[in-house]
Amino acid sequence: MDSENQKDMRKRTKSIILLIAVGQMLIILGLLALPTVVQAIPGRYRVWLQENHPAMGQISEGVIAQVAPVATALPAAQPDTQPQIDLSSLVAQQPAGALESAVDTGDAINLPQPEIGTTPTAQSDVEPTAAVATATLEPTSTPAPTATAMPLPNRVILEGMSVVKQSFNNCGPANLTQVLNWYGSDITQEDVASYLKPNPEDRNVSPWQISDYVNEQMGGFKAITRSGGDLEMIKRFLAAGFPVVIEKGYQLPDSGWWGHYLTVYGYDDDLEELYSQDSYLGPFDGSGRTDAYREFLPFWQQFNNTFYIVYRPEQEETVASLMGADMFDDVKMWQNVAANAEQETRERPDDAFSWFNLGTALTRIGGLTGDNNYYQGGAQAFDKAREIGLPPRMLWYQFEPYLAYLRTDRYQDIVDLADATLETQGGRNVEETFLYKGHALAYLGDVSGAIAAYRASLAANENFYPAQIALDSLGG
Repeated sequence: MDSENQKDMRKRTKSIILLIAVGQMLIILGLLALPTVVQAIPGRYRVWLQENHPAMGQISEGVIAQVAPVATALPAAQPDTQPQIDLSSLVAQQPAGALESAVDTGDAINLPQPEIGTTPTAQSDVEPTAAVATATLEPTSTPAPTATAMPLPNRVILEGMSVVKQSFNNCGPANLTQVLNWYGSDITQEDVASYLKPNPEDRNVSPWQISDYVNEQMGGFKAITRSGGDLEMIKRFLAAGFPVVIEKGYQLPDSGWWGHYLTVYGYDDDLEELYSQDSYLGPFDGSGRTDAYREFLPFWQQFNNTFYIVYRPEQEETVASLMGADMFDDVKMWQNVAANAEQETRERPDDAFSWFNLGTALTRIGGLTGDNNYYQGGAQAFDKAREIGLPPRMLWYQFEPYLAYLRTDRYQDIVDLADATLETQGGRNVEETFLYKGHALAYLGDVSGAIAAYRASLAANENFYPAQIALDSLGG
């Protein structure tokens, strides 16, 4: 009997030990899988939890921050083996005029059809297969008179500008809706988002996409997107009766730096204040947001002072006169942006946004003129911005570093930046990230990887036609 009891005890002991070992293994596997699992939680559900159950939301966000933290900055650049260009001299020189064949402001590329494993081919040696437009659609033929000299009143308020509370990550559609509603349209942010953001997890709607949507989908309205604006230009538009939507940085205490849109509908020079409707922070009683000029301008600068205007077709000449000729000449506009940014880099050499803006402007000029020196200069400026440290979400909203590195054959830098962006759940919902990674993989000879990236881009936004064009060019 004692022997039988001992055998049973040994079996039970072995079973307990086995259960403990299996349990430990499951815990280990669960912990290993936890970062992937939490990163896959759709952002809109996390926001819903925070809004409706703050205590649980705080706990869940704390766990996520521990197991899947967001990087503090984008990775620094790979060493650049290309000859370095004097950026001040490059900015000061007079660029050639825009190429007649340019599809847009510089994002048209010719994809190779390499065999997997082949040596990357320099772009200049590639036989064109398709023009891929990731366009920032800029006007080139609209009338361009000199900016109207007009006495500006000390205070302007555009009456009737209501606020639209955005749904998850929907500031692009919400701000456009605010403006269209002000003009009398009964469109909703759901209507706008159904085209601009068919995937509700999509993290970005670029200004060119908004203008494109208005010009092609909204009969009775037109829109124009420009960069390099200033406070006086905002005032001119407001005084003439046009609200201005600006793209800006956003520094939130709990989650860091983001991009955002803001609809500006008034100003007061005596108080040095701008009045706007904020679709995310509110207030949502219609009273509007107030920003001091000195607090507003630095965050606008983080997006190269980019803005867009919605107007009626019969108002086109008025809009042109308020902007001035340089704003309607793409090369001159970006040259002015480059000059301003280069001045900022001398005044504030440790400002990563100024270096990024300089890189953007030079890259755009390269796209317009076909002069590869501008791409090289842009890549150098982006390298400096990355060395100083760019917010990890920077490439959710602006994509010129990919283009500059693509044009200077720095494909691994593209892959590194894309992979860093794709490490977060939000970054995996930015269609441009997959697009440019696909371009880089195509040049590196990984055709199957490029096709997969283009398909992922379309999964993020089925209406993102540059990815479809690229996919078709590789027979995918």
